[in-house]
Amino acid sequence: MDIFQHTIRKSVSFAGVGLHSGNPVHLYIKPAAPDSGICFVRTDLDSRVTIPASLHRISDTRLATTLSSEDIQVGTTEHLLAALIGMGVDNAVVELDSDEVPIMDGSAGPFAHLLKKVERQQQKSKRVMLKVTKEISVKNGTSEVRILPYDGMKVTCNIDFDHDMIQKQSLSLEITPESFFQEIASARTFGFLHEVEYMRQNGKALGGSLDNAVVVDQDGVLNVEGLRFSDEFVRHKILDLIGDLALLGCPVLGHVIASKAGHTQHFQLMKAIVGNPDCWQFVNLTHNGNESTLEKMVSSTREVRNKIKPFLLPPQLAPFNRASCSI
Repeated sequence: MDIFQHTIRKSVSFAGVGLHSGNPVHLYIKPAAPDSGICFVRTDLDSRVTIPASLHRISDTRLATTLSSEDIQVGTTEHLLAALIGMGVDNAVVELDSDEVPIMDGSAGPFAHLLKKVERQQQKSKRVMLKVTKEISVKNGTSEVRILPYDGMKVTCNIDFDHDMIQKQSLSLEITPESFFQEIASARTFGFLHEVEYMRQNGKALGGSLDNAVVVDQDGVLNVEGLRFSDEFVRHKILDLIGDLALLGCPVLGHVIASKAGHTQHFQLMKAIVGNPDCWQFVNLTHNGNESTLEKMVSSTREVRNKIKPFLLPPQLAPFNRASCSI
């Protein structure tokens, strides 16, 4: 774990299409100031509205995670956010000229590879982390997501699909920049052929193809190259979870266990975390001699109010205009 926050050393750019819109997209990731977090800026609009990557900006969790501000939106944010958080980037400005992040190859791999190539820049501000101290859980039918105390970031994901190619898959992994890059980043989004056809009839998945998704029909995987991992499906679910949790605004220390969950359940867990401040603490990592220790930042999370980043707190305690970013 890092003591200090990081941004990227220099800007990087990407070009692709939106998975659902099918529109071409040019995207730039730029360095940002300490304590600014991750922000999206729509450069195709005169207003250049800034949308912080924040829980309180979520406007839609069907099929993907969409963020909005002043009726302006950015969709399919989870893969890019997973790459940024997974690779240890705390502060960045994301500029794009469309309403959807490009899908690239359907994974976070292209983002993660270029972020690794340009490397990170350490900053002067200490990294603030949310350390879970008591279990928090959300259950909805057969779907359940819970987070347990853990000195690190660990994810356990369980999926169960009624298809011979997928069926039940489980994976538990300690999340570090190294493990994210090697084990999670390149896992692609997936869908069933009959669902793709239905979505296109309803104006969705217009940019989807075998170049940016794993597509499964009743006989198996349609992609000629096959799967990148035998359990690529559950790995991609972990990728989505990491990307969504980035919307809490800081790294999380805890063990997340997700069963049959998706973006909606991830959103519900984050709301449950914010709504139960007695179940977590803000902490910093400090060095004492040769050992690293976690130190609690305030005596009571309920007392923190405006002293720490506001994205985590209920809107009445944290005005949205406190969240900003710098280019």
